[in-house]
Amino acid sequence: MTANTLLAWTPAAIVFDCDGTLMDSERHWEKAREVVLAHHGAAPDRDFARRTKGLHYSECGRMMAEFAGAPALAEQMTEQLLDNFRRLVADDPVTMPGAAELVRKASAFAPLAVASNCPRDVVEAGLSRAGLLRYFKHVLVPEGEVRPKPAPDVYLEAARLCGAAPGDALAVEDSHCGFLSASRAGLRVLGVGPRKPVDEPPAVDLWVSTLADPDLVKWVDSRSS
Repeated sequence: MTANTLLAWTPAAIVFDCDGTLMDSERHWEKAREVVLAHHGAAPDRDFARRTKGLHYSECGRMMAEFAGAPALAEQMTEQLLDNFRRLVADDPVTMPGAAELVRKASAFAPLAVASNCPRDVVEAGLSRAGLLRYFKHVLVPEGEVRPKPAPDVYLEAARLCGAAPGDALAVEDSHCGFLSASRAGLRVLGVGPRKPVDEPPAVDLWVSTLADPDLVKWVDSRSS
């Protein structure tokens, strides 16, 4: 599917990532990682931030412990990471540009869900404070047998609960980990962020720099009116 045909299509469901897509909280993860690693005598570089973006917090904690040269402290560092992240989000819950308007309008023509690697309480609290939680029929996070991204589970389950075949649903994502998850689940993928990745497959179906992109706004307006 090309960009032009994606914007001529009406999905049967739309599944949004949360951190960095709906909520401006990826910077909180970065800060939380910095604080925890500093406590253990290490400092993350830009490549470490890139490799951990979008990962489940337990996997991130494991990588942090290895980066700090203390793999036995993975569980402790994971808890410290979550504690710092929750504090930062509570202090500064902000939506990404265009996210609130897109969600509100899209809910008029398609069931919406969230598929996130974050703890459920973090996702629901952040969306609630932003006034967005009421627009989502389902919130999917890794629980029980549902594996975290980049496994396809959260996207497969979100599409199923919305009553849509994966190929008829649209994923909205900002991270390579999320692109892999949605692509493996068979969803079409709308990527969002300041720079389109050119060296990390899979390719997204359409890339926009922000959810306030004029073509995207025109598309959602044409279907919600």
